[in-house]
Amino acid sequence: MKATELRALNEVQLSEQLDELHSEWRNLRFQEAIGKLTATSRIREIRKEIARIHTIRTEREIDAALRASLSASRGAN
Repeated sequence: MKATELRALNEVQLSEQLDELHSEWRNLRFQEAIGKLTATSRIREIRKEIARIHTIRTEREIDAALRASLSASRGAN
Protein backbone atom coordinates (compact mmCIF):
# COMPACT_ATOMS: atom_id res chain seq x y z
CA MET A 1 0.00 0.00 0.00
CA LYS A 2 1.33 3.44 -0.87
CA ALA A 3 1.72 6.25 1.63
CA THR A 4 -1.08 8.26 0.02
CA GLU A 5 -3.44 5.31 0.42
CA LEU A 6 -2.39 4.89 4.04
CA ARG A 7 -2.91 8.59 4.77
CA ALA A 8 -6.51 8.24 3.60
CA LEU A 9 -7.18 5.68 6.36
CA ASN A 10 -8.36 6.67 9.82
CA GLU A 11 -6.57 5.62 13.01
CA VAL A 12 -8.66 2.48 13.54
CA GLN A 13 -8.02 1.28 10.00
CA LEU A 14 -4.30 1.98 10.39
CA SER A 15 -4.23 -0.09 13.58
CA GLU A 16 -6.01 -2.96 11.86
CA GLN A 17 -3.60 -2.79 8.93
CA LEU A 18 -0.66 -2.75 11.34
CA ASP A 19 -1.98 -5.80 13.19
CA GLU A 20 -2.42 -7.69 9.92
CA LEU A 21 1.10 -6.82 8.79
CA HIS A 22 2.63 -7.87 12.10
CA SER A 23 0.77 -11.17 11.90
CA GLU A 24 1.91 -11.82 8.34
CA TRP A 25 5.48 -10.83 9.25
CA ARG A 26 5.44 -13.24 12.19
CA ASN A 27 4.25 -16.07 9.93
CA LEU A 28 6.91 -15.33 7.33
CA ARG A 29 9.65 -15.27 9.95
CA PHE A 30 8.43 -18.65 11.20
CA GLN A 31 8.48 -20.03 7.65
CA GLU A 32 12.00 -18.66 7.24
CA ALA A 33 13.14 -20.33 10.46
CA ILE A 34 11.91 -23.75 9.36
CA GLY A 35 13.23 -23.32 5.82
CA LYS A 36 9.90 -23.16 3.99
CA LEU A 37 9.92 -19.48 2.98
CA THR A 38 9.58 -18.89 -0.76
CA ALA A 39 8.67 -15.18 -0.94
CA THR A 40 11.77 -13.74 0.69
CA SER A 41 11.19 -10.23 -0.65
CA ARG A 42 7.81 -10.03 1.09
CA ILE A 43 9.51 -9.69 4.49
CA ARG A 44 11.24 -6.51 3.36
CA GLU A 45 8.01 -5.13 1.87
CA ILE A 46 6.14 -5.74 5.13
CA ARG A 47 8.85 -4.05 7.20
CA LYS A 48 8.73 -1.00 4.94
CA GLU A 49 4.95 -0.83 5.11
CA ILE A 50 5.03 -1.07 8.92
CA ALA A 51 7.54 1.79 8.94
CA ARG A 52 5.25 3.85 6.66
CA ILE A 53 2.34 3.38 9.04
CA HIS A 54 4.44 4.41 12.03
CA THR A 55 5.68 7.46 10.10
CA ILE A 56 2.13 8.51 9.24
CA ARG A 57 1.06 8.12 12.86
CA THR A 58 4.00 10.28 13.97
CA GLU A 59 3.13 12.92 11.37
CA ARG A 60 -0.43 13.02 12.67
CA GLU A 61 0.75 13.36 16.27
CA ILE A 62 3.07 16.23 15.35
CA ASP A 63 0.31 17.92 13.35
CA ALA A 64 -2.13 17.62 16.26
CA ALA A 65 0.45 19.02 18.68
CA LEU A 66 1.16 21.97 16.39
CA ARG A 67 -2.53 22.70 15.97
CA ALA A 68 -3.04 22.58 19.74
CA SER A 69 -0.07 24.86 20.26
CA LEU A 70 -1.33 27.34 17.70
CA SER A 71 -4.85 27.38 19.08
CA ALA A 72 -3.51 27.86 22.61
CA SER A 73 -1.31 30.77 21.52
CA ARG A 74 -4.20 32.41 19.67
CA GLY A 75 -6.42 32.00 22.71
CA ALA A 76 -3.84 33.69 24.92
CA ASN A 77 -3.81 36.87 22.79
